[in-house]
Amino acid sequence: MREHDISQRRVCRLVGVDPKTVRRDRPPDNPEIRKEMKAIANTRRRFGYRRIGVMLERKGMIMNHKKLYRLYTEEKLGVRRRRGRKRARGSRTPMPEALKPGERWSLDFLSDTFGASRRFRILAVNDDCCRENLCLMADTGISGARVARELDALVRIYGKPASIVSDNGTEFTSRAILKWANDNGVDWHYIDPGKPQQNAFIESFNGSLRDELLNEEMFDSLEDARRKLALWRYDYNNVRPHSSLANQTPVEARRALEKFEGSAPDALAQTETEEYEIRTRKLSL
Repeated sequence: MREHDISQRRVCRLVGVDPKTVRRDRPPDNPEIRKEMKAIANTRRRFGYRRIGVMLERKGMIMNHKKLYRLYTEEKLGVRRRRGRKRARGSRTPMPEALKPGERWSLDFLSDTFGASRRFRILAVNDDCCRENLCLMADTGISGARVARELDALVRIYGKPASIVSDNGTEFTSRAILKWANDNGVDWHYIDPGKPQQNAFIESFNGSLRDELLNEEMFDSLEDARRKLALWRYDYNNVRPHSSLANQTPVEARRALEKFEGSAPDALAQTETEEYEIRTRKLSL
């Protein structure tokens, strides 16, 4: 057509082809898989094609990774890269690797708003070994004494950690926290000021929480925020696959490690007493 400068209709008549077959766009292949990929990407905005593939396998949609990547790119589901942030100069403090549950916990605070722009804070506590979120406690104000009470409740459930990592916030450097760490014999490690990368596990968790929940939901009240945080926490620990855990969930990783190591020390101790059950029900998780 380009060489002889003739119309598409005349070429089709000369070749004996119906113009409709030439002009018709080819329908996309695997429409069911594409629809399911879009649904997963809409609810889990930080998932790449690998973890979307894990979610599809759970629903019986198994395919070659090359085909999965092709469908992922054709649907333009790529995750936007975050903008780089300023890094503090200087050497990083080496952190020991957590090889079993309870070796190291990470703590940090997040903030958001509800109602007429009223702010509330969220205390997040994670186990760095199995990436499990142990606590998402929301309130309008959280003091160091409140953090110590939440840690006491977590110790009754999961056992005492060997070490805890946090920044230098006023709540974590308060007398209540210093006394708690001394009384419980827990090594509390403070990262260097201006170096959040030294507490990378909780920072990565904060990014997932903000991208998947805080930036997506509107909170009508503090109770509404607590309810949605609890639902998201369950999904994070029991449904969401983690690439760093070979696409297992944190709960599955914890069970596998505890089965390999035996049983978790000091976890769920003295569960027979009625007083213990009442206290654990009041835990803000």
